[in-house]
Amino acid sequence: QVRLVESGGGLVQAGGSLRLSCAASGRTFNSNPMAWFRQVPGKEREFVAAINWNGGSTYYADSVKDRFIISREHAKNTVYLQMNSLKPEDTAVYHCAASTYTGIYSNTYQYSYWGQGTQVTVSS
Repeated sequence: QVRLVESGGGLVQAGGSLRLSCAASGRTFNSNPMAWFRQVPGKEREFVAAINWNGGSTYYADSVKDRFIISREHAKNTVYLQMNSLKPEDTAVYHCAASTYTGIYSNTYQYSYWGQGTQVTVSS
């Protein structure tokens, strides 16, 4: 059974930082892209960042560019999201996702596996 488990969320003041982790089990995704999305109640899931299979290519939403950094560690089958200079509008449930394709994607339909999410709350 494939599982993606996020951790690292919490409450932080505006301007602060958090580091999210997503550990995969049940299969390896070392040959596939992985990504982070976020969602607030009543809104569609929103793309945040994606990384290709070897970490050599990354892609960010304009809203987080230059503040967030996505990375991955093959030995641990884990993807990370370093979030800096956090803003209240970054408040959301953050989900990691893994694809069975190659390349790098920002659309939800290109990701087959999803984690349950971790809450990030940024206070003003």
